[in-house]
Amino acid sequence: MDMQTSFLDRLFESGLLIDTGIDGLYGRSGQFEDVIAAFERLIDTFGGADGAEAMRFPPGMNRAFFEKSGYMKSFPQLAGTVHSFCGSELDHVSLLQCMEVGEDWTKGQEATDIVLTPAACYPLYPTIAKRGNLPKTGGLFDLQSYCFRHEPSKDPARQQLFRMREYVCMGTELHVTDFRQRWMDRGVEMMKAVGLEVTIDIANDPFFGRAGKMLANNQRDQNLKFELLIPITSAANPTACMSFNYHQDAFGTKWGLNLEDGSVAHTACVGFGLERIALALFHHHGLDVKQWPASVRKALWG
Repeated sequence: MDMQTSFLDRLFESGLLIDTGIDGLYGRSGQFEDVIAAFERLIDTFGGADGAEAMRFPPGMNRAFFEKSGYMKSFPQLAGTVHSFCGSELDHVSLLQCMEVGEDWTKGQEATDIVLTPAACYPLYPTIAKRGNLPKTGGLFDLQSYCFRHEPSKDPARQQLFRMREYVCMGTELHVTDFRQRWMDRGVEMMKAVGLEVTIDIANDPFFGRAGKMLANNQRDQNLKFELLIPITSAANPTACMSFNYHQDAFGTKWGLNLEDGSVAHTACVGFGLERIALALFHHHGLDVKQWPASVRKALWG
């Protein structure tokens, strides 16, 4: 915790992150954004020739799609919903009185049809399902979105609102597992180019409750999730900066994603935690970008 707090304090003092008074909710400086933009261009250099269809969704998604996704079964502790005031003038007076005396003014709020996007790929599956069967070659999609996960922390690498860049592949089992392996190799190569030492390890998602332990064990046993780890605030517990996930036919079945021959599509995705990668760069190379090694600057800015 001390290492996390001291790195966070240094980020605040340098102006790279801006304190909002809420753990895990930060403003970013122009310099911080410039590093993220440069790294995204590096992602494009490695993945651009694959011909993915680019889509950009807002940080909120259709609540009905969210409910169908099953996210609340697995990760209720991380979800964020959007509520609004839907009352009368009298209710408004009551709300203002509550605020005046410091009481809870939110209890009369009602859920809207929007929830905060938990992962960049969640709005994609229903969107593609509406198009009908996928072509013989499957589908490849390039996504980027702010995402929300309710896990307040002093660790600057564990933010509540953060950006995720993703490539999602849909096709046969062989097609999507080859895609995942290719990006695991690329991930190591990319991080090497920017001077970051990494390890790749088997992983599991933070499933909720006792049933979640079983799901996590199954995920590990079947090698469904790998993470690319970089030490940021702890050498003993490095941070996951990329993840490589094979969903089997789970999303294909749930959303009715079928291939040209009518068989259920398998899906896989690679995710980049953009703020985490920027933080890894600042942690390893220093808070002043001008002092970074020439090879790293060249890889990012040419």
